[in-house]
Amino acid sequence: MVCAPLRGSAQGTPASILPNAPDASARVIGGPSDNPPASPGADPAGPDAADVSGTVSDVYGDVVPGATVSLEGTQASNRQSQAANDNGFFEFKNVAASDAYRVTVRAEGFEPWISGPVGVTSGQFFSVSDIKLKLKNEVASVTVVANPEQIATEQVHLEEQQRVMGFIPNFYVVYDAENAASLTTKLKFQMAYKVATDPVSIGGALLLAGMNQAGDTPNYQQGMKGYGQRFGAAYGNGVTDIMFGGAILPSIFHQDPRYFYQGTGTTKSRLMHALANPFICRGDNGRNEFNISSLGGDLISSALSNTYYPSSNRGPSLVFGGFALSTGEREVSSVIQEFVLRKLTPSAKRR
Repeated sequence: MVCAPLRGSAQGTPASILPNAPDASARVIGGPSDNPPASPGADPAGPDAADVSGTVSDVYGDVVPGATVSLEGTQASNRQSQAANDNGFFEFKNVAASDAYRVTVRAEGFEPWISGPVGVTSGQFFSVSDIKLKLKNEVASVTVVANPEQIATEQVHLEEQQRVMGFIPNFYVVYDAENAASLTTKLKFQMAYKVATDPVSIGGALLLAGMNQAGDTPNYQQGMKGYGQRFGAAYGNGVTDIMFGGAILPSIFHQDPRYFYQGTGTTKSRLMHALANPFICRGDNGRNEFNISSLGGDLISSALSNTYYPSSNRGPSLVFGGFALSTGEREVSSVIQEFVLRKLTPSAKRR
């Protein structure tokens, strides 16, 4: 309960005796208030005058200027209204005492606020506090929780925008490993298809076919037909590797085919993390597992090459040589991924 000074009768009276003066108490409707009292210079309207004031705010504590405040007594003559000022403050002066009042506050977009009965006595200030307007149809709080599939879908969408120097696909790397969601089977196949059909992947196979044509390997004939065969072999190696190692086996064994960037720690720990990538992967359960998907994909891709390579190139050496080469390339690419490629990937640098 907060006490307020007398108006009129307290003029010229020492402050030390104010609390003991007749009718010096004031009542607060609604709870504690920091509202300022009426102006000391206000003219009293005789012994039966009282003063009712307050500040209008919303439930978040922000003032509501311009609200319509009505003071309604039991007698028709004791009813008046006014608009709250820019600070949400209102003040009814010269209110007739010995009557019961209600304070009603209305503002656009808010539910009306109505006080309890207010009994006033002569010479008192009434501070009406806790005027908290609620928004119409207000929902106190809304919690939106995305399911793991939605989170993973959005993360993959961001990863599919990662390109080294702005054009080379760099989709299979996670730069926020701590918050990465597990991929669904659909997302694993989506990423593999995205890489396999990317123009840069096709262009890379065309370039590799030209280099193999110049080196006369595999043992296809020369000329455009031989170039086409070498392109088919190079592109087929890449597609089978990404489909088996990046989609089919990860779906079967519930493993994540992506590289999880470490980025922190000593150079040695980051190097060991990168070199382990072909052999250790993250499972869909978030735990580290033996990377049967990556190694199995390399082995299957090398074995399938026996079906379309020239007979003179076929045999165990093609299968296991291709497997060893793919695994070694994966180790080198992981090291480059850990120490170099993020700096060259614009979207990753921004994140």
